[in-house]
Amino acid sequence: GLPGENQNTACSTGGCPIAFNEKSGSGVLIPNKRNPKSQKNGLSAERKKRADEMKTRLIVSLVFMVVLMYVAMGHMFGAPLPNFLTGPQNGVSYALLQLLLALPIIYVNRAYYINGFKRLFRGAPNMDTLVAVGSSASLIYGIYAIFRMSWGLGQGDPALVEGYTHQLYFESAGMILALVTVGKYLETLSKRRTGDALDKLKKLAPDTAIVLRNGVETEIATAYLAVGDVVIIKAGTSVPADGIVEEGSGFADEAAISGESMPVEKLPGANVIGGTILKSGYLKVRLNAVGKESMLQKIIALVEDAAGKKAPIQRLADKISGVFVPVVMSIAAVTFIGWAWGTGNIDSAINAAVAVLVISCPCALGLATPVAVTVGTGKGAENGILIKDGEALEKLHAVKYVVLDKTGTVTKGEPEVAYVSLSDEDLNAVGALEKMSEHPLGAAVVAFVESKNFAEKIVFSEFETLPGKGVRGKADTGSVYSVGNAKLMEEEGVDRRAFESEYERVTGEGKTPLLVCRDSAYVGLIATSDAVKEDSKEAVSLLKKMGIKTVMLTGDNCRTAAAVAKAVGVDEVIAEVLPADKAAKVAELRSRGKVAMVGDGINDAPALKEADVGIAIGSGADIAVDSADVVLIKNALIDVVNAIKLSSATLKNIKENLFWAFFYNVLGIPIAAGVLYVPFGIMLSPMIGALAMSCSSLFVVGNALRLKFFKTVRFKGGSENSLSVGQDLSSSEQSGETDAPGVTSAPVTNIRTDVENDYKKSETSENTTINALENQIQTERSLNMKQYKLSIEGMACMHCVGRVEKAISAVPGVSKAEVSLENKSAVVTGGEPEALKAAVVDAGYEVSEIKEI
Repeated sequence: GLPGENQNTACSTGGCPIAFNEKSGSGVLIPNKRNPKSQKNGLSAERKKRADEMKTRLIVSLVFMVVLMYVAMGHMFGAPLPNFLTGPQNGVSYALLQLLLALPIIYVNRAYYINGFKRLFRGAPNMDTLVAVGSSASLIYGIYAIFRMSWGLGQGDPALVEGYTHQLYFESAGMILALVTVGKYLETLSKRRTGDALDKLKKLAPDTAIVLRNGVETEIATAYLAVGDVVIIKAGTSVPADGIVEEGSGFADEAAISGESMPVEKLPGANVIGGTILKSGYLKVRLNAVGKESMLQKIIALVEDAAGKKAPIQRLADKISGVFVPVVMSIAAVTFIGWAWGTGNIDSAINAAVAVLVISCPCALGLATPVAVTVGTGKGAENGILIKDGEALEKLHAVKYVVLDKTGTVTKGEPEVAYVSLSDEDLNAVGALEKMSEHPLGAAVVAFVESKNFAEKIVFSEFETLPGKGVRGKADTGSVYSVGNAKLMEEEGVDRRAFESEYERVTGEGKTPLLVCRDSAYVGLIATSDAVKEDSKEAVSLLKKMGIKTVMLTGDNCRTAAAVAKAVGVDEVIAEVLPADKAAKVAELRSRGKVAMVGDGINDAPALKEADVGIAIGSGADIAVDSADVVLIKNALIDVVNAIKLSSATLKNIKENLFWAFFYNVLGIPIAAGVLYVPFGIMLSPMIGALAMSCSSLFVVGNALRLKFFKTVRFKGGSENSLSVGQDLSSSEQSGETDAPGVTSAPVTNIRTDVENDYKKSETSENTTINALENQIQTERSLNMKQYKLSIEGMACMHCVGRVEKAISAVPGVSKAEVSLENKSAVVTGGEPEALKAAVVDAGYEVSEIKEI
């Protein structure tokens, strides 16, 4: 990350001035020293300045290079030049013009010389060194040639002048520098995008917050919020910091932070996260984490850290240049000594030595990677795959793990009706009732009902919102409808057995049920879910065929995650992961092999940066898109497959280019050194050397253009791929695998949750657990306390264990509860059997048996 970018200013001693806000009529606390927002804007301006400076370098380099190439090589192709630049008598003018055209390119790119020669003197030459040495040799020899031409004119030797006219090499220096600058400019743009992503993260939190102090609502800058402050949050506004709800109720959209696909209900005692949006309702929240300790700031810090740790790829050309540079310089030195000693002609010795350095100028070598990358990224863009830099394109081919976010990546990210067990009459009534509701799932229900085009229009004369339960209303037909959760049904006097079986099945499939009763009689339910994208199953199947393991990483609950895993056939599921922990999970996988992370939310940004390659869905949050290395514009998961295949094709092309570039050097350098002069009298003409260098570059470009014929994989389609989560899972409800045409049965080999660590101490072997429980039983019996063993159905993971244990422990009279996932049971000390059963059922699980022990 950029230093100083993560700023949290605290109110200094002596207080901060309060400016009166005429619009709101309240006081606004203004920072009196430094404004974090202004500082953030300053950093954005600095990044833009750097990118603009590099762009200027690129434009100057390209403009002068084009003119220089025309002047230097145009005559070889019959291009006209002014008379004052032609003929031996004008040779010095011709050479000076080339020098003047080369100097601006050299000046704006002087950093290559500084860095390249520093690395050379330290004994660690790299690509910059190769650029510096090759272009310097061209420049120095060109200047030497100008002096020789001047001497030739003075001596009346036009042949000498004519000879040096074709040995200037200024165009070589300009070409090398201009091409390298193209790559550097793209790298600068990539770094700027990362910084812009951080700015967008910071914009999630509001600039001001309404604080309740001494009974008065005061608007202050969020930079001055403190732990313990009570803030007011109204519908449609962002939560300024983390805290706990003290009063009120509402629904918060936490998708950006936690990855939860559905808006989350907030009641007194619930946690709220800074940066999330209250979709409906009104809350009073007491803050428990502000500034750097808040969830949002931790995500920002993770993005910064991950961006800072991610070193640029050490390109193959750079690795080779570490050996190539000293070898070429040694050959040039030996050539000079050999010609000087053998012929006694210093001019011939200098000409041969410089020819070696010039012909080894890395034109083809410098083009080998960037041209292939440019064509590869262009081909990706044609197919809706935006690859931001060559580093990502090079890394993709080696990916061993593809980590998938669930919401918006594997699934569509929008709730829709997936299951209905209501009559048309009741369904029509529910749609009319939900039209009056602010419940986030209501819109999905209303859209579904409206698609049915029912002729009868039902109107509700009375409507009531029941926080934490649902809605109730009286229709013009005289019937009273209640729509909501199990608690509401119990209040209506509905026997739980009337809906329990259907309720458990639907929730087990990852759907969100809305129970419906008419005149206190249960009539059915309507369930919503986040539908799996049409191509998700096929994409996962193709990745498996490529030998790549798929992992789904989500902040959603384990039941929903397991249902999606069954639907698409991923290898591993890690559910209920906090945003701060997603990057850690990716880092853990990176220890096993290269990892590509695919996500779309703000909560995915740290993981996208931590991964070897971050891939964002184009419809996702801007921050995720900016943090990623690859963006899938068409929102199609199958394009992950295409991106990896394109990477493999590009890497193959780069290696071919490097081979031909070095093959040219292997042939050209010895000829330039004069190894064929003694046996055959063949000496490489400088003009032929320059032409050969250009042909080598053209060959590399032509080879790279073959990537234009790359064929992408197309989604074949199929109705089974467009079903909602769990829609066709009832038959495999107890199975860990799915069977689909064309897809190998894929067991869900591992479902983990982030809360496992909290319960690992109590998760021991079966024998140890039994022994511990027997000892506990004896102890409790000695205290004359009753104990019960509950057989519990529906527990699927350690999160379920925690939920059941929490529910039982809250029952009055319970002193201890031990819940076993292996035995599907709980041993409870204290409490009444009916109360224990009710607590487990309310938690969403079924009690098949209770017995005293």
